[in-house]
Amino acid sequence: MTTATPEILLTDLVFPEGARWHGDALWFSDVHADVVLRFDPAAGRLDRVAAVPGGPAGLGFLPDGRLLVTAGHDRTVRRLERDGRLVVHADLSDLASWHLNDMAVDGHGRAWVGNYGDDSAPPAPPRPANLVRVDPDGTTTVAAGEMLFANGIVVTADGGTLIVAETRSTPGRLTAFTILSDGTLTDRRTLCTFAPSVLPDGLTIAADDAVWVASPFSGEVLRVDPGGAVTDRIEVPHPYAVALGGRRGEDLFVCSADHWEPDLARTARSGKILRLRP
Repeated sequence: MTTATPEILLTDLVFPEGARWHGDALWFSDVHADVVLRFDPAAGRLDRVAAVPGGPAGLGFLPDGRLLVTAGHDRTVRRLERDGRLVVHADLSDLASWHLNDMAVDGHGRAWVGNYGDDSAPPAPPRPANLVRVDPDGTTTVAAGEMLFANGIVVTADGGTLIVAETRSTPGRLTAFTILSDGTLTDRRTLCTFAPSVLPDGLTIAADDAVWVASPFSGEVLRVDPGGAVTDRIEVPHPYAVALGGRRGEDLFVCSADHWEPDLARTARSGKILRLRP
């Protein structure tokens, strides 16, 4: 177990998720508050980027810098235009069987979007669901099926591998795919499986393709090397999402909250942004 003391940067959030580092700032969704926020840790400044009714979740950026955000309940991906308008980039309602979840956008502007599958919760088994690819023009395609609660998603530095956390597989696992030049996914394989206490949630990827994994129910973040071995574990209270950024890209920002259930989260407002320097 690696020792590092989390530094509290922000409090009084509802349920922060979907963290991404972009343009020298941390962007994240406060899901149950229906807003996307941008935090500049150097200036200590928090800005409201957009209101997204129905639960914003995954975030990503097109090559031209425009923000994409999943609107969970209406199963759309929204795009923030330069004039501040939030428009529908893609409608996934015919391919996603339940609320949209996390998302990653690759260097070509292709978005990879997971969904819950259904409204079940453990110990009930989840409904297998599609992973959807959204091309830059908004065209939607089933990229992979039989995903067991696709959650955190990252792309390797060379753009050649997609890694997805399947939170409700048994055991929890990271699943990898090779990305072909046309965006087709192939060579589906298990990169890593975890102990029963670990339900992998949000992911972030380092320059060396090591993946940091948020594990809210075991209260830790884990580092998985490119070969699939867990090399580091750091105790963190209730981590749901992670992002690498800040100084030299090595600060680990963590979205934490005591409750994930909407009503409890809105009442408690226990959400925090933490910073680790492993």
